[in-house]
Amino acid sequence: MAENEINARMLAEADDMRTRDLAVLWHPCTQMAEHPNTLPLLPIRRGRGVWLEGVDGRRYLDAVSSWWTNLFGHGEVRIAEAIGRQALELEHVIYAGFSHEPGLLLAEKLLALAPSGLARVFYADNGSAAIEVALKMSFHSFLNRGDTRRKKFIALRNGYHGETIGALSMGDIPLYRRVYAPLLLEPIFAPSPDAFDTAPGESPEAFALRRANELEAIFAAHEGEICALILEPLVQCAGGMRMHHPAYVRRAREICDRHGAHLIADEIAVGFGRTGTMFACEQAGISPDFLCLSKGLTGGFMPMSAVLTTAHVYEAFLDDSRERAFLHSHSYTGNPLGCAAALASLSIFASEPVLARNRETAKRMAALAAPFAAHPEVLDVRQTGMILAIEMKPSDRRGLKAYVSGLRNGVVLRPLGDVLYWMPPYCIDDEELQHLARGTTAAIEEATT
Repeated sequence: MAENEINARMLAEADDMRTRDLAVLWHPCTQMAEHPNTLPLLPIRRGRGVWLEGVDGRRYLDAVSSWWTNLFGHGEVRIAEAIGRQALELEHVIYAGFSHEPGLLLAEKLLALAPSGLARVFYADNGSAAIEVALKMSFHSFLNRGDTRRKKFIALRNGYHGETIGALSMGDIPLYRRVYAPLLLEPIFAPSPDAFDTAPGESPEAFALRRANELEAIFAAHEGEICALILEPLVQCAGGMRMHHPAYVRRAREICDRHGAHLIADEIAVGFGRTGTMFACEQAGISPDFLCLSKGLTGGFMPMSAVLTTAHVYEAFLDDSRERAFLHSHSYTGNPLGCAAALASLSIFASEPVLARNRETAKRMAALAAPFAAHPEVLDVRQTGMILAIEMKPSDRRGLKAYVSGLRNGVVLRPLGDVLYWMPPYCIDDEELQHLARGTTAAIEEATT
């Protein structure tokens, strides 16, 4: 078959998939009215490394790691084979009253890697579910100990923790929160330590500490009423990849301790090496009372989450009464396939210098992105480890223009408002980084002219 015939067949197949898709599906975080004209729907056939291959044969560099999930590249054989082997042995079993080796091994390995003081692992299905678990555990543990006054939570302005009702309640992004406000819990929002808001001449660390003082004032005004503070350590991802100094997380731990409250670290997006250390909390030298993990937990292969907590929290639920037990459950809790994927992902960290390689890649990312800071329509270029953000001046539909331009140039950028960001799989090489930089340059130029 001639090449032009093959191309025509592939284009026809892609068009057919789009038509069928738009007849039956409802995609997440999408204004479906924008399909099929304003926003292209891309049928994907396969993924390899940092690349996604469309049904039409075009390739796209996955600069966002498919919503921040993929660590070692699409089609990573070691993870895929681990899932296959596990599927032939045990695909799933109820986790209430039953156990299996993948779930046990994963819990042991996570606790060995996590900051000290965490002693128990509770599995769930996704990041939002992990947040729900942590919120309920925190409240319930105080209640079980007879502390009935603690019913409130503190969250940070510009934060995001998921889109189920409890998790959404802890977020402060109007795009997600506004419509559902009548349904939500009402946390107390503390000012964000976002370094973007520093005063002239003020260092990110000094600003973070100033914000921490404001946080302490909130705790003092609600003495004995706070269950927990929830935050995303170092990077508020969905809030525009806004970044803060580790000093804030360190002070937050001290403040929670002084006021008898828990600290919930939402590392769903920033865990597993994204910020330069295995967990972002390490850079503050602290251990939270709850560590919420998902996304990169399985290397991007399977939906799964884990909540790590302390022996003190766990022991509050031990009693003869069923009401004192933690009765939260998911049908696929502890799914063996997800556990097998996670174990394979952690084995790559154990056998290869992943974090050291990431630090070198991050340096290369910084060098390639440095010229963007001089662009007259760019407000800021910032980076924490393998997360790099380019913030353009606000303008109507600028992000959408950049996204469409990126796709034309073979790069998946998917901006957050006016913020373009790079959060690629760790396997990205120098040639691919240069392709990413060229695609981003074109996207900025097209979006700002």
